[in-house]
Amino acid sequence: MRFLVKKLIKKRLNISFAESCTGGMLANSITSISGASKVFNLSLVTYSNQAKIQILKVNKDIINKFGAVSHECCKAMVVNLSKISKANINISITGIAGPGGGTKQKPVGLVYIGVKKGKKIIISKNMFKSKNRIAIQKSTVRKAIRIVNSII
Repeated sequence: MRFLVKKLIKKRLNISFAESCTGGMLANSITSISGASKVFNLSLVTYSNQAKIQILKVNKDIINKFGAVSHECCKAMVVNLSKISKANINISITGIAGPGGGTKQKPVGLVYIGVKKGKKIIISKNMFKSKNRIAIQKSTVRKAIRIVNSII
């Protein structure tokens, strides 16, 4: 994360997050780095469907049709976050960290990560194999950081 913060400072970019299953872990990982205030704008933990709808303005029809853990919801989260935050780079995360809550169609470890920089939007579907909640959350944070590093 230190490398990412330095890179963002150097390129004069700022970053914002909308987290669900990581519950603020991504925000915590950046704010633990000295100098983060130069690049970190905001983070929203929109854990419930209601928060996604009311705060991030995700259309409830998207959640009803595809579910909160879906490519479509993740994309709506990151697009709408970019409107709220006005940051150069926006990241959305939605998934199932477990150990419960999974189904055959959406098993524990399924996480979508959305990254928006300018007009470019990347939605990454991930299937983390661990059944350990913290391990899934940490893997998600590492993957989100890797994606951002690859596009800046």
